[in-house]
Amino acid sequence: MKLGIVGLPNVGKSTLFNAITKAGAEAANYPFCTIEPNVGVVTVPDERLKVLTDMYNARKTVYTTIEFYDIAGLVKGASKGEGLGNKFLGHIREVAAICHVVRAFEDENVVHVDGKINPLSDIETINMELILSDMEVLERRIQRTTKNLKGDKSLQAELDILKEIMAVLEEGKSARTMDLSEEDAEFVKSLDLLSYKPIIYVANVAEDGVADADENPHVQAIREFAATEGSEVVVISAKVESEIAELEDEEKMMFLEELGIDESGLDKLIKASYKLLDLISFLTAGEPEVRAWTVKRGSKAPQAAGKIHSDFEKGFIRAETIAYDKLIECGGNLATAKEKGLIRSEGKEYIVKDGDVMHVLFNV
Repeated sequence: MKLGIVGLPNVGKSTLFNAITKAGAEAANYPFCTIEPNVGVVTVPDERLKVLTDMYNARKTVYTTIEFYDIAGLVKGASKGEGLGNKFLGHIREVAAICHVVRAFEDENVVHVDGKINPLSDIETINMELILSDMEVLERRIQRTTKNLKGDKSLQAELDILKEIMAVLEEGKSARTMDLSEEDAEFVKSLDLLSYKPIIYVANVAEDGVADADENPHVQAIREFAATEGSEVVVISAKVESEIAELEDEEKMMFLEELGIDESGLDKLIKASYKLLDLISFLTAGEPEVRAWTVKRGSKAPQAAGKIHSDFEKGFIRAETIAYDKLIECGGNLATAKEKGLIRSEGKEYIVKDGDVMHVLFNV
């Protein structure tokens, strides 16, 4: 899963990226210090894997991962090439979802590209550049479809939805705000529009502002806007995340307690990403390896098996499945689980659930 971190210059984007990936991307107090997108891979925390690893004395533990792309700061006019904007917009096109870092703190020592702190203005600037870029794409597609319509009247439905999207964009609204049928949503997704990508607004607050973020008027404004388009909001202090990144696990918990918060910004961001993209994890466990696999919620057993290996999907017979909690109740003993009837034999139509521990039987 690839997530792109975007935002105006100097909102804490690269500082946050450095903290959550420890990748050392340059973080400087001037615009465009990031030109090529820095890429960092982070593991998705999952306590279940640790429990299963200890239970089976597994030789290897493999967590699922998220790739974060730190994309250079966008500015007004990016869709027209301002600030190397076209290159940056191209990088956004490659990600599954956008993490839009919005500045929600006051600091006279950190310049703001517009000279003042106004989260809604910042959001509007970024969203409008994505919308303008999409309008260029749609304009070309509408012209092509209109031309082809003369020889193929079946394209009328496609032309109608293209014009419907364009009308929404012309109102200054993102494509993701549209209420679409399942069929139309699949078509719009195929257009790869920037403003249709799911988005998480990351409210970057001051170091001492995480615990009482609900009282921050900037955070409140961001949440109110996000609600209008059904987007997620995560409150993070990039400065706090930088400090956490340097600590051992035990020290991290103590540090978080001192700040009055119960989990790191990275953990919150990962949870929000899974929720936004409607993802779950199923598990495989044994002495050689304990591993988490990420699939779309609603995936059937053969699709999930295909994540492990394409042959598993092609030759899928059935999946021996047990819920993680039930396996733990049996102390990880599969024989006990079978005696209690807790291991299920699931076929091709089974919908995989979060925390399923699966053993796939296949024949190619």
